[in-house]
Amino acid sequence: MMCKKIFSWIMMAVLLVSIITGCGQKGNNAQTDENSQKNAGEQVVLKFLHKWPQPQNMVYFEQIVKEFEEKHPNIKIEMEAVADEPIKDKLRIVMGSDDQPDVFFSWSGEFARKFVRSNSVLDITDAFNSDSEWKNSIMKAGIEPFTFDGKVYGMPFRINGKFFVYNKELFENYKLTKPQTWQDFMNICETLKKAGITPIALGNQFPWAACHYLTTFNQKLVPQDVRMKDYNPKTGEFTHPGYVKALEYLKLLKDKGYFNDGVNSTSHDMAHQLFYAGKAGMIYVELEEFAQVEENMSGRWDFFAMPAIPEGEGNQKFLTGAPDGFMISAKTKHPQEAIEFLKFLVSKDSAEKLVKTLGWPSPVIGAVNENNAPKFLVEGMKALESAEGMALWLDTDVHIKVAETYLAGLQELLNGSKSPEDIMKEVSQVAKTVQGEVD
Repeated sequence: MMCKKIFSWIMMAVLLVSIITGCGQKGNNAQTDENSQKNAGEQVVLKFLHKWPQPQNMVYFEQIVKEFEEKHPNIKIEMEAVADEPIKDKLRIVMGSDDQPDVFFSWSGEFARKFVRSNSVLDITDAFNSDSEWKNSIMKAGIEPFTFDGKVYGMPFRINGKFFVYNKELFENYKLTKPQTWQDFMNICETLKKAGITPIALGNQFPWAACHYLTTFNQKLVPQDVRMKDYNPKTGEFTHPGYVKALEYLKLLKDKGYFNDGVNSTSHDMAHQLFYAGKAGMIYVELEEFAQVEENMSGRWDFFAMPAIPEGEGNQKFLTGAPDGFMISAKTKHPQEAIEFLKFLVSKDSAEKLVKTLGWPSPVIGAVNENNAPKFLVEGMKALESAEGMALWLDTDVHIKVAETYLAGLQELLNGSKSPEDIMKEVSQVAKTVQGEVD
């Protein structure tokens, strides 16, 4: 009898414990489910700033944002687009405030480096290195200009090179061929000029256009180690005679009448129109502009890199160009989501759409190929890959104060109001001032 009672008490105790435990587990699961639902439903807003507000470009970005939001329903992208020149001023303002975009456009080189120095951008090295698929998908030439002191701070979105595009019909009419030497190039210019055709269309209303010429001339005329030392704001001096020679080469093209009249009042788009109308034989453009050239010239054009300069002390097998891309604000409240969006922007699927939709060259390996890109873009990418190095755009690869001095000087040089020697004296003085400020 006693055994039966003991057994009953034991069973009741077990049942009671089970009920209590069950209730506790149900409560924990309910709490977990509630948290999961809360996290899944929490709306994260990322501010995204880029520099392509043109309608044809916005079609691509709107589609990419839409696809990302569909795959990540808890993330909302607030996109803003500001054009090439204004975005420089906008970034200077917003990056010094508390209203920074989470993911924003940046040129590579010094333009990006200044954000790193001011601790304004997120170090994404661990995220990049821990994802082998992501890491192995980006060209080395694309990632290096966003890498500082061994740490990755940005992702390349496009990669660009600078080439002369020429009118094949004009060249054929005057029995001209692609130049193999600098003298060949000068002979082409002289032949076109004598025929009453502007040899080279140049629109320097915004002086980055002439600055791209100077980027190339500096690289070809100044030893690489000297140039890298001078482009570093902590050590820049700009006293090598090659810098004056570089300006002299640009001045020579102007003085010989190889550019159109009024270059400083001509926009880059207007220069394009001169070329399309057959009023100019050549124009110096970026690889990303090849699609625009093809749209207007329909196979009646070809391209070549600026020829070597015999007296130059730089590597003559470099190309002028650079990747540009995106960085993440160090103040972002959502670093993981921002990284996820950045990875999506530079994924192979997104890159292939970029190539197909806009004809832009991508640093994502395999994104530009014979199956999804026009022949001229594939050939341009091959030229980039065969170059021994790249000279980044001068105006984004030196300290902003040095760049501003150069840009103002270039317009004065082309106006004939300032000499190469005077410009370099000013650049050198500013560089010394910058040394003290950076230190």
